[in-house]
Order: sequence, then structure tokens, then C-alpha cells
Amino acid sequence: MKGSVLRDAFISAANNISNHKQKVNALNVFPVPDGDTGTNMSMTISAAKREVQLMDSKATVAEVSKTAAGALLRGARGNSGVILSLLFRGFSKALQGKKTADAKDLVQALEKGVEGAYKAVMKPTEGTMLTVARVASEEAAASGIADAVELWQLVCTAAQRALDNTPEQLPVLKKAGVVDAGGQGLVYIFEGMLSVFKDNHIIAADEAPEKSAKLSTSGAGKGVYTDDLMKVEDIKNGYCTQFLVNKNDGASSNKLRAFLESNGDSVVVIEDDEVINCHVHTADPGKIVSHALQYGYLTNFKIENMHEQFLSRQAQGEGLKKQAAAEAADTGNEFTYAAVDNDRAFGFVAVAAGEGLKAIFTDLGADAVVSGGQTMNPSTADIVAAVQSVPAKTVFVLPNNKNIIMAAEQAQGIADRTIVVLSTRTIPQGITAMLNFDPDASEYENATNMMQAADKVSLE
Repeated sequence: MKGSVLRDAFISAANNISNHKQKVNALNVFPVPDGDTGTNMSMTISAAKREVQLMDSKATVAEVSKTAAGALLRGARGNSGVILSLLFRGFSKALQGKKTADAKDLVQALEKGVEGAYKAVMKPTEGTMLTVARVASEEAAASGIADAVELWQLVCTAAQRALDNTPEQLPVLKKAGVVDAGGQGLVYIFEGMLSVFKDNHIIAADEAPEKSAKLSTSGAGKGVYTDDLMKVEDIKNGYCTQFLVNKNDGASSNKLRAFLESNGDSVVVIEDDEVINCHVHTADPGKIVSHALQYGYLTNFKIENMHEQFLSRQAQGEGLKKQAAAEAADTGNEFTYAAVDNDRAFGFVAVAAGEGLKAIFTDLGADAVVSGGQTMNPSTADIVAAVQSVPAKTVFVLPNNKNIIMAAEQAQGIADRTIVVLSTRTIPQGITAMLNFDPDASEYENATNMMQAADKVSLE
């Protein structure tokens, strides 16, 4: 196996987990059902993808694996992302100094990765991605297969078999009726690599989904969305805290790890010559961060409130049940209820009369257009139905008529998601507002900027 093949395998793996991250998120119940495992794993290996795809085709497997490992370390997000980075750090160590790799090298790479991951995790739990990686490694080592492609096929098969068995090892998975999320993510990554090893085919990243696309209701009613596995008050260490320590001379990762373990759980620490990547669930992130400063300067902060994530996940579950019921009813209504997608920040509803104006607003990014205007004012119920058909956490509503603004504002207290009413009074104002939306800006910034632009448009 050449370095260029390993490079393409990382790219394919990143694309494959990215394509399936929502499915992985929906499985996430351990250690905390916060629904972000797929996102974290995707963002972690995508950091490696960005680096390796810049490498020359003449790069060795040692160079590719070292570049990928360094990017994974610095880009690792969440418990699953850090463990993933540990697995591929082992790859890098085992492939050090090698121009190419054969089946024996891959076996050693897996073994080294699994060894490092188990050592770095404070309390390794079986029935997780650690188990999936270990079983795949052990079966690969025992197989005696000399062909690299055939070996990796076995790795994928063994990983899938281990994944299928995770509910028997971890009761919380069996209760929820799911396999381990991190293990599933790892299988997608291994399968993405196999596509290159076997067929020289890089799995393409899916096109950005249609803005109006709804979440699948396949998980509706499953334990992952209920409090029968865990109640929010059971989360004692409620802040998922992660950061990089750019090491001072003599900085000891072992001492830092000991401090994290005494002040939290789900501790994973990994380092190279320059940085320490720290992950911990804690009740006091300020205490953690203050202590870590003595080891070096800190970057890449990520502090997430898992209580909030958990409650948001439960709300999403209720939304999925409501969406499933609406889809089953098939009433033929123009707007069908959609559960909120927690990864979708913003959506848009506009009011306009006629297919021509509807097409204009749709082209500008409106998810739903309510029929109405000067002589046909839609009701609050009409607006609520349109808003709740948009799977976004915050929906901007453009009334485009002064007589519709009040009905839109009344919807704010009825809909089950945030509504921001932009008091546009004409179609030109609505169009101008849409043209000034910035996807990278906050809700408040967008509301302000969009209306400031709209207000410059004549009402005549």
C-alpha cells in the first residue's frame, strides 16, 4: 500500500462518517445521551482530511499517517473524537519510517492504536468503540492474512460483528434498542477506508441536503430520546470540557490527567511533543481551566452544557413522534409538521401572493411561503403551520405586509420553536431582507442587519 492510497483512504473515511453522522448521533446514549457522537467523530477525522488532501501523491505511508495523526490530535472533539485520534496515533507510531505498508503493518498499526486508546481512557468500558476496535484488531492479528485488502475486509467484518454485540455488553444500549454510537461511527470510518483499499474509490461527500429536508423519524419513540435511560438530574458532571494545552517545558500530562480524574469523569488525555488534548466531564469547568494554565497556554476551547443538550434531545424526540404522526395522517395540508433539527440553526417563512413571488422567495432561501397579501391576510394558524414545517431551531418570518405583522407576532407564543418576526411591509423589503442574511452571524445580528437593510427600501 502506497502513501497516496492511505491518503485517499482517510479522505474516503471522513466523507463516509460525514454522510452518516446524523444516524450516529441518533444512536448516542453512552456515556451521556447528548446526541453529538457522529458530529464529533466527523469533525475530528475531517481535520485529518483537510491536511492529507494537500499532500503530494509521492508521500510515504509514514508521512501520511503522521500528518493525519497530528491533525486528529488537534482537531479531536468529544470523548469519541479523542479516542478516534488515539487509534490513528497508534497507526502513525506503527508506520513510522515506512514508505509502504503491507497486511502485517496494518495489523501492527491496529494493535498499537488499540493499546494506546485503552491506556488513555480512565475507565475503559466494554460495549463501546474501544471494544469494536479491539475485536477487529484481535481478529486481524489471528487471521494470518497476508493480503492487505483481504485483511481490511476482515477488519470491517469483525468490527461490524463486534458492533452488533455491543447491546449485550452494555445494558443501557440494550434498553434503548441501539448499538454503540462510537462503534457505529468507527465502522463507517473503516468501511470508507476499505472502499479505497479494495476498489480505489473515494466515497464522495454527500451534497448539502435540501434546506427543507426533514429528520428521519426512524428513531421516534426509541429510548435514546426519552428519560427512561437517564434523567437530567442524573448528570452530575454537566459540562463537557475540552481544550488544548500548548505545553510549557516540563509539563506533565500525567499530573494533569490525575487532576482531571479527581474533578470529573469521562477523562481522556492525549499528547504529542507540543500539545496536550484534554477531555473531561466536570461540574466546574472554570476550576479545570484555571488549573490547566500552569501547564501551558490554552487554545481550542469547547465547553458544552450537557443538561441543555439532553433536554434539547428529549424535545427533538417529542418532535419526531409528532412528525411521524403527521406523516402517517397524510392530510394533504400544504405544510406538514417537522421536528426541529438541532444542527439547523435558521430557517425562513415568507408571505407572498402568486407563484411568481413564491418562486422568488424560494430561490432566495425561504423554506416555506404562505399565500397571502394585501387582500388575503393569512391567519396566525397558517403562519404557525408554515413555521413548524421548517426543521430549524430559529425561524425568521417575513410578513411583507403591515396587516400581517400582528398575526405573525402572535405565532411567537404558539410555535414550538423560536420565531423572529421581521416587520417587512412590502415584497421589496422582504426580498432585501433575505438578500442580507448572513449564515455566520447570530440571530440578533441577522435580525438587526436584515431589518436595517429592509428599512432603506421605499414603502411606496
